[in-house]
Amino acid sequence: VTPELSFQFHYFALRKMHFLLRARAVAVFPGGFGTFDEFFELLTLIQTGKMEPMPILLFGKTFWDRVVNFEELMLEGVISPKDLDLFTPVETAEDAWREITAFYNLGG
Repeated sequence: VTPELSFQFHYFALRKMHFLLRARAVAVFPGGFGTFDEFFELLTLIQTGKMEPMPILLFGKTFWDRVVNFEELMLEGVISPKDLDLFTPVETAEDAWREITAFYNLGG
């Protein structure tokens, strides 16, 4: 990155918002605390109406099904059934692109 395109953010939350405001989709891959932080913060921003919905693509359904039981969260009443529609598990880039084009009604 050239120096004029390198941004320094003093506050971590501002960095996240800076990237999310420009995003049209988010790909989430298996990861640790940082991945979960960014993923759940994005879900919360959309859930609370602070951000417009966008495709959130969880790569690796086996990983996500094993480490987060979204269905159980819904059954416990801590998230609503419609919250399960905020993200989509995918396996391949082709799957992800299909979801993005369907979300934005791009056709083709």
